[in-house]
Amino acid sequence: MRGEKNIDFAIRKVKDFPKKGVLFYDITGLLVNPDAFNFCIQKMIEFYEGRAIKRVAAIEARGFLFAAPLAYHLGVPIVLVRKKNKLPGETIKKNYSLEYGEDSIEIHKSDVLPGEKILVVDDLIATGGTLAAACDLLESAGAEIEEIFAVIGLPFLNYMEILAKYKITTLIEYDE
Repeated sequence: MRGEKNIDFAIRKVKDFPKKGVLFYDITGLLVNPDAFNFCIQKMIEFYEGRAIKRVAAIEARGFLFAAPLAYHLGVPIVLVRKKNKLPGETIKKNYSLEYGEDSIEIHKSDVLPGEKILVVDDLIATGGTLAAACDLLESAGAEIEEIFAVIGLPFLNYMEILAKYKITTLIEYDE
C-alpha cells in the first residue's frame, strides 16, 4: 500500500507556482493535518524499522520535517544536508547544476562515518538533481546510500534516470 488515498487529499496542488505553468505539490497540507502527517511517519517507520540504517540524511528544508521523527524513532543521528554557508563547523561541499545555473550543498564533515548505511529523506523528488548531489556528497564522505525516501515523486520529470543506481521509495506519485 503506497498511501495515495490516505494523503492525496492533504497535499495541496497549487497552479502556476512558483512560476506560470508549474503545478506545485505542497506538503504543508500534510503538516497541518495531524492524521495525514502521522500516516507518513508511520509508513516510514514500517519501511525502515529493523533495517541496518545508521543515520538519516535530511535534505533542506522540508526533508528535515520527515527525517527528524523517523530518526528519533529509529534512535539514529540525523545528517543535515544544507545549502552552502548554513553549517557552522567544518564542512564538505558538492556543487551541482540546476536548470538555470549552479548551487551547492554541504554537510558537516564529522557527521558521516565511513561505511555507514544512510537513508536519504526529502519531501519531494522532482528532477532528482539535489538528491543526486546529496548522495554523491554523502558517498564522498564514505557513506553507503541504503535508500532514498520521499513523500512525493514526480516520475514524469524523469528522476529515475539521474537516480538509477539507488533504491527509491515514495508514498505517492503524480504524473503531471
